[in-house]
Amino acid sequence: MTVTAEHGSWKSPITSDLVAAESVRLNEPRMDGDAIYWLEGRPDERGRTVPVRRGPDGSVEDVLPPPWNVRTRVHEYGGGAYTVEAGTLYFAENRDQRLYRKHPRRTPEPLTPESASRFADIVVDVPRNRLLAVCEDHAKTGSEAVQSIVSIDLQRPGLAPRVLVSGADFYSNPRPSPDGSRICWLEWHHPNMPWDGTELWTGEFAADGDVVARYKVAGGPRESVFQPQWSPDGTLHFVSDRNGFWNLYLQRRSRVLPLHERDAEFGLPQWVFGMSTFGFSTDGRVLCAYCEKGVWGLGLVTPGGEFAPVDTPYSQIDDIIVRGSTAVFRAASPSESSSLVRLDLASGESEVLRRSSAPPDEIRKYFSLPEPISCSVPSDESDVHAFYYAPQNPDFVPPPGERPPLIIRLHGGPTGAASGALQLTIQFWTSRGFAFVDLNYGGSTGFGRAYRDRINGEWGVSEVADTVQAARSLAALGLADPSRMIVKGASAGGYTVLRCLSCSDLFAAGASYYGIGDLRALAEDTHKFESRYLDKLVGPWPEAESLYSERSPLCSAADIEAPTIFFQGSEDEVVPQAQAVAMVAAMRNNNVPVAYYLFEGESHGFRDGENIKRALDAELGFYGTFVLKSGLRF
Repeated sequence: MTVTAEHGSWKSPITSDLVAAESVRLNEPRMDGDAIYWLEGRPDERGRTVPVRRGPDGSVEDVLPPPWNVRTRVHEYGGGAYTVEAGTLYFAENRDQRLYRKHPRRTPEPLTPESASRFADIVVDVPRNRLLAVCEDHAKTGSEAVQSIVSIDLQRPGLAPRVLVSGADFYSNPRPSPDGSRICWLEWHHPNMPWDGTELWTGEFAADGDVVARYKVAGGPRESVFQPQWSPDGTLHFVSDRNGFWNLYLQRRSRVLPLHERDAEFGLPQWVFGMSTFGFSTDGRVLCAYCEKGVWGLGLVTPGGEFAPVDTPYSQIDDIIVRGSTAVFRAASPSESSSLVRLDLASGESEVLRRSSAPPDEIRKYFSLPEPISCSVPSDESDVHAFYYAPQNPDFVPPPGERPPLIIRLHGGPTGAASGALQLTIQFWTSRGFAFVDLNYGGSTGFGRAYRDRINGEWGVSEVADTVQAARSLAALGLADPSRMIVKGASAGGYTVLRCLSCSDLFAAGASYYGIGDLRALAEDTHKFESRYLDKLVGPWPEAESLYSERSPLCSAADIEAPTIFFQGSEDEVVPQAQAVAMVAAMRNNNVPVAYYLFEGESHGFRDGENIKRALDAELGFYGTFVLKSGLRF
C-alpha cells in the first residue's frame, strides 16, 4: 500500500547511518606479480586509509594494522601515497608524512628522516635500488613550499633525499623507462593549474643516478599534458589537449604523433597524484577510459590507432592499471556504486573485487536513476549539462499536483565534474521525495577544453548564471517547485552556493560545505597548489582586488536572505575555518537563519563516518524547518 504524503516527508530505508557506513573510498589499485593492492578509506575507522592486498588465491587482507594511515598531504589533496614492488610496500604515513618500507611479516621502518618534507607519486627505481618521488619541502616558514623530484636510497634508510630535478613550481609523474635508462616527468608553473598547461620532459640517467640530457617533449602554458607513461617497448605515450580534447599521443624519433584523435576526453583534471586513464596490454594495445558528453566508456586502441569500444555496464571509469592481459580499474554505473573491477583482456570476463558500498538488495527499488539533461544559457548561447534525479520511493505518492522540492548540487574544483554513478548521498534525498540535480556548469571537465575554459575570468558569474538557468528550466518543465529550491555544494561549489544566494532570490535555502566566503582572504591564505588559481578564475591578485571584493560573498552578505547551513573541518588548509566563521557572523548580524557545524580533526572533505552522518542529519533537519514546513524565504 502506498501512502500519500508531501514531497520531502517520505520515510526512507536509506538512512544517514547507511550512507556513512557505505562510504568506503577505493583508489590507487596496484599490481605486483599476481597480487592486487588498493587503498580503502574507511569512515568507520575515522577515515583511516588502509592498503589492502588480494592474493592470487582470492584471499584479502589488510597490509597495515591501526593506527597506520597511508596518506600524503602534498598539494593537500595527496594521491600517489604508496607503491608495491616484489611484495614490499612503500608508503607515506599521514601522521608524520615520512616514507616507510614494509617488508612482508615485518613492522614498517622509516626511509626518510624527520623533516618538514612531504612525498607523493612514489615509484621504485629497481636498477638503482631507490625510490623516486615528488618532494614538497615546507621547511622555510613564511614562504611557499618548494617542490622537486628526489630519490630515496633504499640501502641507507634515514638518509636525506637526493634532489634530481628542481626549478619548476610543481612536479608530478616521475616515471623511469622500462630499461631504466631514462625518466619522464611533468612540470608546471604559476599561475597555471595542471589542466591549464603543463610540460612533459624526459631525461637520461647518468652513471651516478643524476638526471642529464633533459628534453621537453610537449606542453606549454596553453597545453595540458596528463599521465606520461612508457609502453613495454619504451615508447613514451601521454594525453594532451592540444586539439581541444584530452587525446592520446606518443613520441617517436623526437616527433609527437597522435595515437587516436576523438572529440572525447581521455584525461582528467589532475587534482591528485597517481591518476591513470590508460595502460598497455602485452599485445601492444592501449586500454583506455574516455568521456563523451559527461559519460565514460572503455576502449582499446591498437598501435596503429584503430579504436574499438569495450562493452561494460559502467558510466564512470578511471584508475586504470594493466599488467599483461589483466586490467584493474575503478568503475561505477547508475545502479552500482564505485567498485574495483578486474578485466581479463583475452577472454573479456570481468570480476568485481571490492565495492565501495553494498546496500541491501531490498533498497534498490528506492533508487532513482539519473537522466542526462541540457538547457540553454541565453547569456552566452551555449548549453549547460546536468544529471536529473526524480523523487523515487515505492511506498509513497505525492498529493495530486504537488511539485517536488529541488536540490541542485554544485561540484568542487570548480574544475571538477558530476557523474551519473550511483551515490547513496543522492539517493538519501530522492527517496525522501526531493528532486536532485547534479550540475556540470561551464568550467566542468568531460566536455572539452572550450567548455572547461568558459569559467576563466568569470568565476562567481558564469556558473551562477548556469545554476539559476538550470533551476528555472526545471521549474518551467514542472519538475520542481519554484518556491522550494535548494542549492548546495562543497569547496568551490560552496562558494558558488553563496554567490547564488547573494545574486538571486530564487533559492529557499543553501548548504555550504567548506565553501569560500572571501576571495581576498583566500588569495592571501591558502596552500601553494591553488595559491594562484584565482588569477585564472577571477584575475591577477592584487591588481584585480576590486573584482575580488565584488565577487566575494562576504562583501555581499547583506544581500543573502535565504537560510543557510555551513559545515567546516577544523584542520582545513585549503579553505581555512576563518572563511566559514566570517560568513556565519555576517549573516547572523543580518538576522538570517544560519546553522554552523565545525568538525574537529576533519580537513578538506569529511572522512569520519560519524561526521558524515551528523552532517546529513543536520542538513535534512535544516531543510525541514526552513523549506518544507514553512516554505518561506527570510
